[in-house]
Amino acid sequence: MDHTTAAGKATPATKTRWYRQLYFWVLTAILIGILVGWLAPTAGIAMEPIGTTFVNSMKMLIGPIVFLTIVGGIASVADLKKVGMTGLKALTYFQVGTICALAFGLVAINVFRLGEGVNADASTIKTSDSAAKLIEAGAHQEWWQFITHIIPNSIVGPFVDGDILQVIFIAVVFGIALNSMGKVGAPVLDGVQRLTGVMFKILGFIMKAAPLGAFGAMAFAVGKYGVSSLTSMGGLIALFYVTSILFVVVVLGSVMAFLKLNIFTMIRHLKEEYMLILGTSTAEPALPGLMRKLEHAGVKKETVGLVVPTGYSFNLDGAAIYLSLAALYIAQATNTDLTIGQQLGLLAVMLLTSKGAAGVAGGGFIALTATLTTIGTIPAAGIMLIFGIDKFMSECRALVNFTGNAVATLFIAWWDRTLDVDRARRVFAGETVEPMPAEDPIHLDDVTDIDDDIAGYGHHAPKHAGTEDMTSTGPAAVEPSTDRRPALSETV
Repeated sequence: MDHTTAAGKATPATKTRWYRQLYFWVLTAILIGILVGWLAPTAGIAMEPIGTTFVNSMKMLIGPIVFLTIVGGIASVADLKKVGMTGLKALTYFQVGTICALAFGLVAINVFRLGEGVNADASTIKTSDSAAKLIEAGAHQEWWQFITHIIPNSIVGPFVDGDILQVIFIAVVFGIALNSMGKVGAPVLDGVQRLTGVMFKILGFIMKAAPLGAFGAMAFAVGKYGVSSLTSMGGLIALFYVTSILFVVVVLGSVMAFLKLNIFTMIRHLKEEYMLILGTSTAEPALPGLMRKLEHAGVKKETVGLVVPTGYSFNLDGAAIYLSLAALYIAQATNTDLTIGQQLGLLAVMLLTSKGAAGVAGGGFIALTATLTTIGTIPAAGIMLIFGIDKFMSECRALVNFTGNAVATLFIAWWDRTLDVDRARRVFAGETVEPMPAEDPIHLDDVTDIDDDIAGYGHHAPKHAGTEDMTSTGPAAVEPSTDRRPALSETV
């Protein structure tokens, strides 16, 4: 497909060579990191600061980006009821998705029963210092604490601690208040939109170092944990990976088929983000890229801004599969018999304890310990049986969580009747599609490129005729969208 310039002439879209694309360099860095960690473990462990520095630099931006995106989306809509309904639909979908993921894990471990024969004595299991801290944290966590934890003690604390759930709460309240101020709040909204562009530009700078960060993280992981854990607990790891793949293909694939979209083309479209998650073992660095690409695929900005960050804490499909598998494996390994009713009760508790675990150090283990402590029938010390292999399953958890959030956002957009299915299909298929009409006083497409060398997402296309100056008062000015309040710099 050709791009259309302001003069009306078509210019052929240039295809970026494979060796200049970000995902190629991230994948290459991952492979080099594996080799360094395997062949020279000491050198691999010494690479830890490289990986942690990159991940920390990404986490530094996640809070502000989530806050600004949600505030801008809510404050821009004309009808706040639509935002509320979108939120309720998203929470409903998240709960259904989590139940399906938990059920997948329960069925898999009941069929294969890998824990039988281990015959571990919970009273003799030794816990390391790091594991003991997680067990203690989980033992003191009640099932209802994720609800009360949403409200922060201060307005600055969530940004300092990186607590996305609390950031979302502040952003929603701030966005609603800004929306209710009408024209008086227009200058603030205008500033929010411009700050969003600045934050994405900073993100673009940091993403240039993504291959280096992936190399450091992978070299450290392989150098520290080695491959011996893979062989000793290979069965459980393999079962988790196979179960996760089946969940993505069967459950999430069915949702995509219902939307008349293809799960595999979407995964291919998000390959840069997947490589980044694979290298860093966390979905945080890929969050802004997912939001940018879903907007370009035809999902409204306010939907993306609300559903994706919320799903980061509430829609953890990979973590749900892991929790159910791990809990039942520990029960089997410690010869703890659970009836079907007790397993269903375990599932109900996990629906609550799993929320808000993302972004917390050791969140998966804390949620698992909280679940076991609440049930009381499975010894919490049994988590040491899987403590050594957790690192090898964290990548898969993050990948499934990421995929689930992408599918959830598309489904909620369809539920709101705002999804451009044809555009999404073409974007996922790799076609060059014209950029979405600009909604902000400045062209955020100019400042949100994660990788300037990646083409085909519409961010490099020349602007449509008449959109060179959104603040113009002349005849070429673009009419503001009816779905948002005009910013101060626009023609009212």
